[in-house]
Amino acid sequence: MQFTRKSFSNLQALEDGGSIGELQGGGPLSFEEGNSYANGSQASMDSDVGKRTKRLVFVSNHLPLIMKRDTIQGWVFELDEDALIVQAREGLPDDMKAVYVGCLPNEVDPMEQDEVALMLQKQFGCYPVFLGAELKENYYKKFCKQQLWPMMHYLIPLNPLSLGRFDPALWSSYVRANMAFVNRLVEVLSSLENDFVWIHDYHLLVLPSLLRKRFHRIKCGFFLHSPFPSSEIFRTFPRREEVLRSLLNADVIGFHTFDYARHFLSCCSRMLGLEHKTSRGSIIVEYYGRDVGIKIMPTGVNPERLLAVRTWSDTEWRIGELQAEYRGKMILLGVDDMDVFKGIELKLAAFQEVLIHHPEWRGKLVLIQVTSAPRAPGKDVEDLHAYALSLVEAINTRFGEDGYQPVVWLERPVPLYEKIALYSIADVAVVTASRDGMNLMPYEYIVCRQGHEEKEDVKPSMLVVSEFVGCSPSLSGAIRVNPWSIEAVRDAIYASIRLSPSERLLRHEKHWKYVGSHTVKFWAKSYVADLQRMTQNHRKMQCFDLGFALDTFRMVALTSDFRKLNQEDVSKGYKASENRVLLLDHDGTLVPQSSISAKPDDHLLHVLTDLTSDSKNHVYIISGRARAELEEWFASVPRLGLAAEHGFYIRHPGEGEWTVQDPDAEFGWKDIVMPILELYTESTDGSHIETKESSLVWHYGNADPDFGSWQAKELLDHLEGVLFNEPVDVVQGQTIVEVKPQGVSKGRAAERSIAMTKDKSRFILCIGNDKSDEEMFSSIFAHHHENDSVFACTVGQKPSKAPYYVNDTSDVLQLLEKMVGDGQDDQPQKAPPTKEVKFYI
Repeated sequence: MQFTRKSFSNLQALEDGGSIGELQGGGPLSFEEGNSYANGSQASMDSDVGKRTKRLVFVSNHLPLIMKRDTIQGWVFELDEDALIVQAREGLPDDMKAVYVGCLPNEVDPMEQDEVALMLQKQFGCYPVFLGAELKENYYKKFCKQQLWPMMHYLIPLNPLSLGRFDPALWSSYVRANMAFVNRLVEVLSSLENDFVWIHDYHLLVLPSLLRKRFHRIKCGFFLHSPFPSSEIFRTFPRREEVLRSLLNADVIGFHTFDYARHFLSCCSRMLGLEHKTSRGSIIVEYYGRDVGIKIMPTGVNPERLLAVRTWSDTEWRIGELQAEYRGKMILLGVDDMDVFKGIELKLAAFQEVLIHHPEWRGKLVLIQVTSAPRAPGKDVEDLHAYALSLVEAINTRFGEDGYQPVVWLERPVPLYEKIALYSIADVAVVTASRDGMNLMPYEYIVCRQGHEEKEDVKPSMLVVSEFVGCSPSLSGAIRVNPWSIEAVRDAIYASIRLSPSERLLRHEKHWKYVGSHTVKFWAKSYVADLQRMTQNHRKMQCFDLGFALDTFRMVALTSDFRKLNQEDVSKGYKASENRVLLLDHDGTLVPQSSISAKPDDHLLHVLTDLTSDSKNHVYIISGRARAELEEWFASVPRLGLAAEHGFYIRHPGEGEWTVQDPDAEFGWKDIVMPILELYTESTDGSHIETKESSLVWHYGNADPDFGSWQAKELLDHLEGVLFNEPVDVVQGQTIVEVKPQGVSKGRAAERSIAMTKDKSRFILCIGNDKSDEEMFSSIFAHHHENDSVFACTVGQKPSKAPYYVNDTSDVLQLLEKMVGDGQDDQPQKAPPTKEVKFYI
């Protein structure tokens, strides 16, 4: 059976609507004739779009399928009802359908792939990604498991021979595998208005960027199920920027705990210079015009599923068997993978300490340790396994006796019914992972101890949980431990087995109240609601590509009424007006922000001189710089208006004296502020104070990003409290905290400049590049006349109150040069001088 594959020649955007137009990119999108899409994709992507059910595309490394090879039937598949992303379907809105994209557990012969893909598509809504054995080995086992997984769990490979050392070739395999997922999603996505993509875990970290590059308006979420390391660890990763920027190309990024989210935000601040903000309880990072939501939401379990398994006859039989075998014993339970981060050896050592220090529990206390096969075998795991077995043997040899085995080591596949039975009879669950993303074992244990309410078979549960696992913050009744402290774990185990039944029941009820309500359904429902909210305005976005490679690609999102400044429109308005006002910012507008020297060059001064020589023009430089600097730099330009220190001082064109916004302003507050700023400067390495005539500015751009930001917030609160009754404003800007007289802004300066011209038909051009210039844009729109030609323009493609943009300072200079030329063309041509003609007779 032939499976139809993608046939796009270019995945870019059409400008107009319709289903095809919704697949937004940077250029035209074309389809080959006769292309078809099975199941959700449909044969024609633009038919019945309005009637089509919304879809959520779950993208994960592995499809939620159980796969077996039958000698007669061939490949046999079964949906894994215990997979998290399958159970998450219950949390989707009624009008949303779930489909799945991912790899299969086993390799399929290329000759069978199309037939298998079509069958999985029809039966389960699953779209397999076929990587091939070699690419899958390099991508998953070598890069994901040996390099990414340890780094995400705070492990840096110091040994130069370690397999965990970054390998560029394996990174290339990782990117190629992610690209294979993109190619599959191209076939799956049918309408970017109705389809949502939810990417899961660290195997697909660069997928958001690759998808966003293909489809600018895609509605894409990402959830990280592993820890996110601190910036000190993550910054050692050679492709750190590519990963950070890719995650920011998702619309919502989910983490299990605030710690993981905080580490991510710290990396964004330190490595990309991006700060976050809070809005109505949400954390948001603004990234090239888009708001990216940061979601802190631990996953949950499906209590109904676990309780249903508990009623199976096999489960009931196993529970009875275990109760008979361990009658009169106190049962501790551990369920872990054989992994260096699970802390199995720490648990065994602590258990041994309990038996040593509390001999009265010998013969009564049993640890049942269920150990699954390692997901990433290696020498470290082999050493751990051998060490754990030696500990088990030592404990059982020293403390075992007839009818009593202290440690029951179950290193075999444990079916679900048996695991539920073990949860049901265990008195205490012990988790000593040194680092873990979530670990749902405590939640499953609590549900199984709760049992069916109608049967009233609730048994109190007790938990000893490592403080380094994702579920720890939500289990406030558990005894939290540092697993690296054997003594602390020993004392926690001892405390847990000595708790009274009533105390254990109270803690259990507290945990059940949380676990019973914060289910996997609740998790999915909350996440999808946030994803829908964060993407509701995607259709209105105007998108632009910047860069090509993963480390340079940016997608700039702008509102639909934001467009590039058309020089011809400006020229037309300029020529038609007899009264022109030009309001120009300095740093970042006339002179590049990256320049070592902000002093204007001779060419710029010459252009400004030509502009001011036209009597129709009123040209102003409105800057935050001191007036002494502006006077020195622009002394050679006649009739140039200057507004210094955000307009507190202003000198109108043709005037020699500066006027002050508030002549009666007093600056006694400086004596209060300066000692405070000096204190913060002394304690914040890299910060400095700038003293202006009308204001004081504390700069922390060269300080540690996190510490500088904390100090700035503290300073802001400090100054606002101290200066409560003073006529000043305390404002926080881009890595600055400024104290200035009340009401001083570039907006006020622009208003005063425009007021100098009374003509009812004026040409007004305002150009700026940063937050303070937004006040100018607001002011000119509020104070211009109906017949004025107004052009407000920001430098750079970024969200702004201005409706126009230019790319950079060279565009600004080019515009000014054109205006000089237009002014010269507009001047009346002088008649050539006549020569005196003499006639001789």
